[in-house]
Order: sequence, then C-alpha cells, then structure tokens
Amino acid sequence: MIKKATREGFGEEIVALGKENKNILVVDADIGKSCKTTNFIKTLPEQHINVGIAEQNAAGVAAGLATCGKIPFVVTYAVFGSLRMCEMIRQEIAYPRLNVKIACSHGGFTPANDGASHQAIEDMGVLRTIPNMTIIMPADYWAAKKLVRAAAEYDGPVFLRFTRDAIPVIYDENVQFEIGKAHIAREGKDVAIIANGDMVCYGLEAAEKLAAEGISAKVVDMHTIKPLDVDVVKDCVENIGKIITVEDHNKINGLGPAVCEVVAEMGKGKVKRFGIQDQFGESAPYHRLLEKNGITVDAIVAAAKEF
Repeated sequence: MIKKATREGFGEEIVALGKENKNILVVDADIGKSCKTTNFIKTLPEQHINVGIAEQNAAGVAAGLATCGKIPFVVTYAVFGSLRMCEMIRQEIAYPRLNVKIACSHGGFTPANDGASHQAIEDMGVLRTIPNMTIIMPADYWAAKKLVRAAAEYDGPVFLRFTRDAIPVIYDENVQFEIGKAHIAREGKDVAIIANGDMVCYGLEAAEKLAAEGISAKVVDMHTIKPLDVDVVKDCVENIGKIITVEDHNKINGLGPAVCEVVAEMGKGKVKRFGIQDQFGESAPYHRLLEKNGITVDAIVAAAKEF
C-alpha cells in the first residue's frame, strides 16, 4: 500500500495554486521545511512572507493581506495554528470573516515521537466553536490536494489540518470533494462508520473485515466537520440507525460530538465514538498512541458486531 503524508499534498498543490493566482500568498512561521512550503519559497519568492516564530503575528499579517484582496495561507503546526493563534483567529480573521486560510501540518497523533507539545489533539474542537470558521481534515494525499484547491476557491476563513506522518493513499487523482459535503467512501446498510483524516483508512479496513463476516458497513469521509454534512448524518440515522465515529482528535468537541448533536436532536439512533481520550499524548510510535486510546481496526469491528 502506498503511503504519503497529507502535508505532501498541500505542499505540491499550494505551488500549483500560487502559479495560477498571484494573489495566493504563503505566510510562514519559520517552519517551511516541516510544513512543505520550501518549494513554494523557491518557486514563488515574491508571494512568500516569513514572519519568524510568531504565529500570532502571522494571523494579523494574513488578516491585513486579506483586506487588500490577497488570499493568504498561514502555514504552521496545527497546535500553534489553533491554540497560540486562537484569539487572533477569532478577533482578526473570523469576526470580520476575512479570506484567510490556516494550513497546518502535524495534526492529531501523527507527530507521534515529537510528544504532547506538538500533538494537536484539541485544535478542531476549539476552532469549531468560533463563528464563520470552516474546518477541514483530508483523508489522504489526493484528498489534501483537492481540498486545498477547494479552500483557495472558497471565500472565508478555513482551517486545514494535515498529517506529518505518511498515511495510506485511499483515493486517486479523479476523486472529487466539495466543502461541507461528505464523501461516501463505501456504501453499506448495517452500520455507518463516519471518520475523517487519517482515520478514514481505519474505517475502510474495518469495513473489509466486517464484510468477510457478512456485515455491510457504510464508510463516510466527513472531511469537513464544520459545516458538518447534516443531511448525510440524518440519512445514516434514518436508514441504518447505528453509527460509529472515528477521529484522531480529543473525543470532546470534535467529529464524534458534532455527529452526536445531530443524532440527539433527531431523538433516535445509536452512536459509538472512537477518539483520543481526554488526556495528553506522549512520545511514542503513532499506532501505539492510537492503540493506547482504544483506536484500532479490531475495536471498530467489535463495536459494529455489538451493534
């Protein structure tokens, strides 16, 4: 199986976009090598600004550029592009609804050996509560390329979350995505697995194992958790009634709770959530960290069979 980090897809697509549109700029926080903007720097130096290790300043600079008709991408690690920049995102970007994109590598547990300080486990949940924010996590390399392009074309604040480590490539170059509309990765009728980012491949692998036991699992790639595709969730409740959510994020206020909000308002259906427990990560291999938090393919299969 081919594996690529989704940050690789971002690094390639931002260069293509910059060549097509001179208004697209990259505002770096001095970690271009890790966030895959070094090729952009070499290819389009006049469209690149490095503010140094000053993420809050990057947000303000990007907001100013957006008022002048530019389309700035602030590029840093997810933990800094959400938590350190949070007030600036709220006051300077989201409140005036400026056209700023925040493109962040090192989402979730994929910066595994870097430890808790670099593992963004609460980023999407925090930003989900800010009005006017759109929040996206692509499932693989090709999804990243397509959703980065969609974000560049979208008018308004967007937070894009990428993986540092390589994850399985599950799509091909012909896949199409729309912001706010879930992608059905696999059809099924007995249980629905709703996942995003690096966990979509877990959902697909679980579906394969379940199929071997006669259980049909639908796999939904909920790449946009805000705005959530409420219609797809409602369809899963009405036609299946049993939902499993899987995310590389704190179980609080991420994908699982977003789905549960819809289910609770419908007053029917059952949900089992898989995600990072309400605890910090540590320095360890990526899959070991997921296992320690109960996120495994076998656990997803077991939950489906219990349903």
